[in-house]
Amino acid sequence: MSSSTADPRLASAGPPRRPIRLSWSDERLRAIVWQVIVVGIVGAIVWWLWSNTVHNLEVRRIATGFGFLSREAGLPIGESLIDYDPTNSYLRALTVGVLNTLKVAVVGVILATILGTLIGIAKLSKNWLVSKLASFYIEVIRDLPLLLQLLFWYTILQGLPGPRQALNPVDGVFLSNRGMKLPWIEWLPAHNWALLAMVVGAVGTWAYARAMRAKQYADGQPRKIWPAGLALMVGLPLVVWAAHGAPFTPDIPALRGFNFRGGISISPEYFALLLGLVTYTAGFIAEIVRAGIQAVNQGQWEAAEALGMRRGEILKRIVLPQALRVIVPPMTSQYLNLTKNSSLAVAIGYQDIVSIANTTLNQTGQAIEGIAIIMLVYLTISLSISLFMNWYNARIALVER
Repeated sequence: MSSSTADPRLASAGPPRRPIRLSWSDERLRAIVWQVIVVGIVGAIVWWLWSNTVHNLEVRRIATGFGFLSREAGLPIGESLIDYDPTNSYLRALTVGVLNTLKVAVVGVILATILGTLIGIAKLSKNWLVSKLASFYIEVIRDLPLLLQLLFWYTILQGLPGPRQALNPVDGVFLSNRGMKLPWIEWLPAHNWALLAMVVGAVGTWAYARAMRAKQYADGQPRKIWPAGLALMVGLPLVVWAAHGAPFTPDIPALRGFNFRGGISISPEYFALLLGLVTYTAGFIAEIVRAGIQAVNQGQWEAAEALGMRRGEILKRIVLPQALRVIVPPMTSQYLNLTKNSSLAVAIGYQDIVSIANTTLNQTGQAIEGIAIIMLVYLTISLSISLFMNWYNARIALVER
């Protein structure tokens, strides 16, 4: 058979691999032996640690297992997203701790992203004062330890006047050493249905936008998405709310005795923790955004300016979408750092999963189980953030042809 008719797959396969020789001079045999030795050493260390731990627990007559989770906690918790009473179980107390951690992490990520993006853009401003102020903020915030910043904010909030002399910057908003009081509405089942309708509307808007983009790719005709989005995300919840009687009873905080009643409360501990985490993380996010914008070729700016586009429009429509490919990977690390740094809440008395788990293990003596629960919670949250950000990063990545 001539070389022109030979199967190209055979040519690309290369020469056949020779079998492994039982000789120390064979590098593949050496690699296998060393891997077996390393795995054996690691396994032996893990076995020794486990057996030593079990032996010490038996000697000290310390019970192991997670049976304590069903026992009454007797643990007071200042704030929770779900109903909780000290007579509830340790499992419910730890659930409250997880939700308190998520409340800090989710809100903190959103606010830090907004603040960091604004500061990063401000650093590139042509206005000298704005640029220098942004640079000063970034340098100062990043050089101060986070724990020190948390203590600073907590001390500032504790120094506010009492409820009777509370600051009232806006009608219905009060700042005191008891925290912040904000107006709210009396929450009824109708509002739950309206909120569900808004979620359904958001999903519908996403599906509609995706379908319209596919049609635009097919025929080149742009289509407006905002009318459908407005109808689904605003109109649909309003219709559902009106169908349930359109209840709306404002709940305005007011001073009653020695404290405020009504509205919603933000505790000083939560407020200080959120302020510290947001301002600290925003300094790092600002540098990531600044670097991502500067990574976009200057010719993109010049071409858009030649078309008569304004600088803000260029940034929104041309530069930032391209900069996201540079921004997203390091931004993931900052989201993870903010979530893990929330464990410093114990220093200012905010009851997150670390604080509640520490109290639990002190009361029950289940130290290993308590630490394992904390590790599992942070591992789950971190992996969830990483999976979502990796998925998003893959969606915005350039596809090579």
